[in-house]
Amino acid sequence: MEVVLADALLARCGDPCALLRAVCAPLSAERAEALRLLLQRLAAGGPPGAGEAEALRRAAWEVALERCRPLLRGAEAAAGGAEGLRLARAARGALRHCVELCGAPLAARLARDALAELAAAGGGPGAEAAVEALVAAAPRLEEPALAEQCAAAALALLRQEGEAAAALAAARLLPALGGNGAALRRVWEGLVGGGGGAPPRAARALLALSALGEGLFGAAALDARLCPRFWRLVQEGLRAGDALCRKRGRYLLQRAVDGAASQRAELRCPPGGGDESSLFWWSVEKNEELLQFWETYILIMETLEGNQIHVIKPVLPKLNSLFEHAISGKKGCWLFHPSWHMCIYKRMFDSENKTLTKEGIFHFLELYETKHLPNSLEFSEFVIGPLMDALSESSLYSRTPGQLMGTCPSLGTRLRNFLATYLMLLPDKEKGSFLLKFIQKMTSRHWCAVPILFLSMALAYIPARKVLGTDGLHALRDVLQCTMITHQILLRGAAQCYLLQTAMHLTDVEKVSLPEVASFLTSLRPEESLRRDTVLWTELCSWLQVNDRNFRKSEKCDFEHQEMSSLCLYVRSLVGEYLKTPASERENCFMPDWFEAKLVATMVLLAADVEEMRNKYSGKSNIEWIELKAFLNPLLDVLMKLGSNAYIPTLKTDKSLQLLLKLLQTRSLKCSNLQDDGVLIFIWKSLMTPVESILEFVLRRLTTNELSTVGDLDRCDLYLAIIPEVVNLCLQVGWKKVPSVKNFIFSLTNASIHNLQNTNCEEEPKLKEQIKKVASMASLTVVCEIMNRKPEAHLESLPSVDALTKFISFSQFNQVLKKPSYVEEKSSLCEETTSQGWGKIVARYIHDQWICLRFVLPKFHAAQPVMEDKPLEVSLCTVERLTKILQAALEALTILPSDQVLPVFDCMKVLVPQLLDSAESLCIEAFDLAWKIISSLSNTQLIFWSNLKAFVQFTFDTEVLTVAAGAKGQAYAKIKEIIFKLIDMSTTRTGVFNIVVSHCCRSWLFPSFDDRSALTNAFLNAGNYWELIIEACVFGTVFRRDQRLIQDVHAFIENLGEKCAANVVTESTNRDDHYVRVCAIKFLCLLDESNILHKMFMEDIVIKLLDKDELVSRSRTRYYANSLQHRIKNRIWQTLLVLLPKLDQIFLCETLKKIFQAGFGNNQASVKYFIEWIIILSLHKYPQFLNKFWDCFCYDEEKLKTSICTFLSVLSHFDIILQNTSEKKPALKKALIVVLQWCFNHNFSVRLYALIALKKIWGMCKVLHVEDYEALTPVIESSLQQVENMHGTGNARRNWQRIQDHFFFAVFHPLRDYSLETIFYTLPRLSQLAEDEWISLCKFDRFTDIPLPPTFHWYRSRAELLDLKPSDWSQQDMGSNSVETDSRTEWTDVQKKIIPWKNSTPSLDLELVFQDRAAKLGKSNSRLIVVASLVDKPTNLGGLCRTSEIFGASALVVGSLHYIQDKQFQHLSVSAEQWLPLVEVKPSQLVDYLQQKKTEGYTIIGVEQTVKSFDLTEYCFPEKSLLLLGNEHEGIPANLIHHLDVCVEIPQQGIIRSLNVHVSGALLIWEYTRQQVIKQKQQK
Repeated sequence: MEVVLADALLARCGDPCALLRAVCAPLSAERAEALRLLLQRLAAGGPPGAGEAEALRRAAWEVALERCRPLLRGAEAAAGGAEGLRLARAARGALRHCVELCGAPLAARLARDALAELAAAGGGPGAEAAVEALVAAAPRLEEPALAEQCAAAALALLRQEGEAAAALAAARLLPALGGNGAALRRVWEGLVGGGGGAPPRAARALLALSALGEGLFGAAALDARLCPRFWRLVQEGLRAGDALCRKRGRYLLQRAVDGAASQRAELRCPPGGGDESSLFWWSVEKNEELLQFWETYILIMETLEGNQIHVIKPVLPKLNSLFEHAISGKKGCWLFHPSWHMCIYKRMFDSENKTLTKEGIFHFLELYETKHLPNSLEFSEFVIGPLMDALSESSLYSRTPGQLMGTCPSLGTRLRNFLATYLMLLPDKEKGSFLLKFIQKMTSRHWCAVPILFLSMALAYIPARKVLGTDGLHALRDVLQCTMITHQILLRGAAQCYLLQTAMHLTDVEKVSLPEVASFLTSLRPEESLRRDTVLWTELCSWLQVNDRNFRKSEKCDFEHQEMSSLCLYVRSLVGEYLKTPASERENCFMPDWFEAKLVATMVLLAADVEEMRNKYSGKSNIEWIELKAFLNPLLDVLMKLGSNAYIPTLKTDKSLQLLLKLLQTRSLKCSNLQDDGVLIFIWKSLMTPVESILEFVLRRLTTNELSTVGDLDRCDLYLAIIPEVVNLCLQVGWKKVPSVKNFIFSLTNASIHNLQNTNCEEEPKLKEQIKKVASMASLTVVCEIMNRKPEAHLESLPSVDALTKFISFSQFNQVLKKPSYVEEKSSLCEETTSQGWGKIVARYIHDQWICLRFVLPKFHAAQPVMEDKPLEVSLCTVERLTKILQAALEALTILPSDQVLPVFDCMKVLVPQLLDSAESLCIEAFDLAWKIISSLSNTQLIFWSNLKAFVQFTFDTEVLTVAAGAKGQAYAKIKEIIFKLIDMSTTRTGVFNIVVSHCCRSWLFPSFDDRSALTNAFLNAGNYWELIIEACVFGTVFRRDQRLIQDVHAFIENLGEKCAANVVTESTNRDDHYVRVCAIKFLCLLDESNILHKMFMEDIVIKLLDKDELVSRSRTRYYANSLQHRIKNRIWQTLLVLLPKLDQIFLCETLKKIFQAGFGNNQASVKYFIEWIIILSLHKYPQFLNKFWDCFCYDEEKLKTSICTFLSVLSHFDIILQNTSEKKPALKKALIVVLQWCFNHNFSVRLYALIALKKIWGMCKVLHVEDYEALTPVIESSLQQVENMHGTGNARRNWQRIQDHFFFAVFHPLRDYSLETIFYTLPRLSQLAEDEWISLCKFDRFTDIPLPPTFHWYRSRAELLDLKPSDWSQQDMGSNSVETDSRTEWTDVQKKIIPWKNSTPSLDLELVFQDRAAKLGKSNSRLIVVASLVDKPTNLGGLCRTSEIFGASALVVGSLHYIQDKQFQHLSVSAEQWLPLVEVKPSQLVDYLQQKKTEGYTIIGVEQTVKSFDLTEYCFPEKSLLLLGNEHEGIPANLIHHLDVCVEIPQQGIIRSLNVHVSGALLIWEYTRQQVIKQKQQK
């Protein structure tokens, strides 16, 4: 209409220039739009005369510079309101048409002005107006220099930081410059880096390339497809983390492919790259194959955007076809660069969906196993980069469904196979560099314990080859440092083992020297991995022996002696160099680093074991240990001189004693008899020689004034550590030296007491005096610990021990040392650099006091004067003294740091039991303060467990528990409170409750005293604290995924056994949650039903467990499989089953009702089996309870509908129940009557259970010849025969077969299968309980704290039951098999969303209003107009908008454009309004609008039921059709019906009167589209 009016106005006006000036003054939004329309029509009209044309150009020039440009600047400054947007939009259009009228001169003028303004504005205010001027000018620029300046301006905007400037350049300026050859070339060079200045970053470059669109492909001057940089940008976009960048990358790829296919071009990038590994190529001959390749590629990339695994998984097999197309079978090379495939995998690795990430990793790792891929550097870089980054995610290593606990995770296995295969296929020259980069990558980030373990395992499984040199060994050492970070000791140790195996398998020994190997070995922790007598140590010795002559010669070592092994020569020189000390002017006050001593000791032991191995291989029986003697001689020489030569340098004495200590601390793991370890015996015997000299030196250093600085305290620790090792040495191999040890202990004790009793009257104590006191107290501590741990030395008989006892008994508690003044010149240097503050020294001093006090406390009664006439006073004196000590202990707990409180806890173990009765409040305070400390330590690793054990030992001491339970006071309540606090802590710290339960069960069953009454009192605590046993029986948290993963990996490592040295050397902690229940069950198994206390306790536990089960059932009537409620109920019934044989008839008779009541519940399968089993065993043992059982069938059907199957299952084992009764026939008659009535139940499952029971009972009736029911024989026989011979493949036959084959009815025997393994492992496994509920028998064996008697026979399951696989007769879709096949088989069809890239427009159009943008698309040839002005619901309008856009309607007419802002409209339209022309026609204007469309040739079609309406199935739509939709309630008003050309109605079959207006419109729109598509096909 506007076009018609504009043409009419121009036709009637003789002077267009005057008309333009008239419209311009003043310019409102309406006038501006009119001006734009007039200029558009003038530019589109034919060429006017010369004079008229010149006048028109002058007018347009004037409008452009004096009206449009100021208007654009003003609109930008105003920047607001719909009116302002209309004005700016009209001004932009008018400016473009002015340039079309004036041509190149105006374009040049606008461009120069705009460039100047843009340079001044940068990306700030004014930039948008300048850009719009350039947009208008760009298509008509003829000066190449000016065009290039515009292009440079566009690139400058792209490089700016802000997004607004880049969006402005890409949306407006670049599409305009795309039509100018010179500008396009300059922009292209700037984007790919060929021009001046750095190219913009990838995201901006992709934005610009997308905006340039078609101009990039196929132009004579420019074809982006021939530029490698373009394809690298596209790939960077495909790999980007930003979804918009990925979308732009796919858009450009699709554009390029479609262009190549339509042009049938011959292309190759890079152009001179030959036939191999091109980034992109196209050939007319391979047109169809290439098109298929790229369509599949884009389909995969598009599908991966969804993150929905059920949609993506069917597409993944198409990856295989990509490899088939990308590799040349004849030449064995890549036809397409492998980087394209890496883009797919990178996208999968970066997916938010971890399942997709895992699928991607699995697919990639299997590539080299399933396909013969050519070698490619790109693949190696991808493995080192994105693949290893993806492998750092711990959750990917979880077990796949169906995998047993303790097996290697699928990812671990595939990674292992991939690395071995990939390395084998690499060229030899690349293997070393690849592995070095792989190992270095393992050190480049913080790795969690699980990934570093499996990466190390993969390296260790690579077949042996010499590829790593010194750099590789150093890199492996750096990885070892990474493994030290984790708190998971077992995983840390296992990773170290694998890394050492990697070094042995892959190191080229000719490139590394023995010192470098030794340095690497020292990075391994002997307490976690590398220790003598392990398989790993033996493997290392063998490796050193085999490669002895091949190691690279070290400059420092002399290897000229051909008769001696290079290892022995190296160790000789190592020991010699170690003990050499440089001459120095002054003594160094600091201790030497322990690293050297550890290195020397390790290498001495390795060389000795290698020598022993060599002698055994050569057949020598008497080993002379010549080499080992040579290693030790330099050390022995120094040690022999220690006692007599006071001038040996301190550094030398320190080093020799450090090495001595490391050698003495060596223990044999496997040799129970020490004499079998020849190396260790020879070392120990050699070290016996200088014992007197060592002890004399240590005594002198500790008791005189030679230790005088804070730095000397480290030296003091070294001396004190040597003392117990020397004592142990003498007890093991040199009893003749024991008198020397006793003399040393005597002298050390007396001298230390003397030093401590020496009080200095000076106000400011000297540092030397205070250090001497610290050393003396530490010395007494060592003496006390030796006497406690080595009673066989009989040191208590020494006179000095009594003096020690008296000194400690009468010493002041928590005595502190006053801080000295640092005035000594000699020590000033040390004090300035020491890391020890005086507070730490004082804490150590108090800590040592409590260790000594712990030694004295048991002797405290003996130290009291015995007075026969005053026993009460003595007792009161003792209590008063102990109370003071406990008060001091509480004070010490507040003074000492948390890591120093262990000796105080040890003292409280003695104090609290003796004081709980007389000082209850003080003991409760001790409980609270100790618990506060334990809670604060719960996040630490090393000191938490020892402190927790000490806390448990004094809190749950037998006497403490007995006294507290007897009084039933505050202490009793406090202990129960602590029990539940410990249980709560166990949910976050696995292993806490294990310590409590283990301690209590042991102390209650096996108290440390032999008194019979004490034994009784100990077990009474079990009844008083029954909550602990109950909670232990049902204990077990449902782990988070990360916790479950750690548990699984632990199980995998433990299953490796001795193959992994970490299992041998790390201490077994029994911290698995299963051990809590194992401990409780073993405790219950050891109870004796003939013991009245045990019997009462078991009965009480049974009642409380049944109450707990009822409570759980009431709290959640319906619970899910493997939920916490299910697990708790399962554990309850497992425990009840263990206790059942120990219950007598009277108690069971009272309890049976509760058991039957539990059977009526809605139970999960595993719980149901346990209840049935208990009922069967109870009735078997006491058949007189059968009448109670029959009563269970007498309830109404409502109560029995969920539970009748439980009782019918019991009857399926009726032969077991009747074994102990002589009156079998009456019982069988009753059973037959009960079962027959359930065989006709309407529920199919109930009928199946009844039939399985009937089959069993009828078989027994026939064997026993029960005659009463002979009349029923034909009926029963025919019924059972009919069931057996069911035909067909339906569910009935299948389920009947399944229930008969089910383990509970086919194989399970309630008596023969009664065992711990069946209860806790086999039956949970067969009933498909979660795997973390299966407790294997090996855990009962490993838990040795409570041993079962050898006569215990309820232990193992029968082999027939163990061999069964989990199954259930009910129809289930497990889906595990299909998951495996999905990724390997090609699906016949997959989801593929339409990608409407051909209709995409550059971002330029996002600046237009909806109608302008949609109209500019030009995407549809449709002549269909949908008029919905009468529709007033936003939801219907939104749906119509979406439908109209999808089927390409030319326009949608609505009553108001305000609807598109409505949230409901937008929710239904999903942005369709941005791509469809929307026209506003109010209902009152419809008549005029319809008449206008009629004049344009449209047929007006009403969607309405009228007398003359046509059936939709019979109506043929004209090409130019206008659909008028009625109102939701009233339809099309009567006044509009007579304006219609025709009415069409939709045929209906139902009784509802009409369809929803959106549905009606959609049906007609589709029918119109369908007819037009058919017509177009016929015309073609």
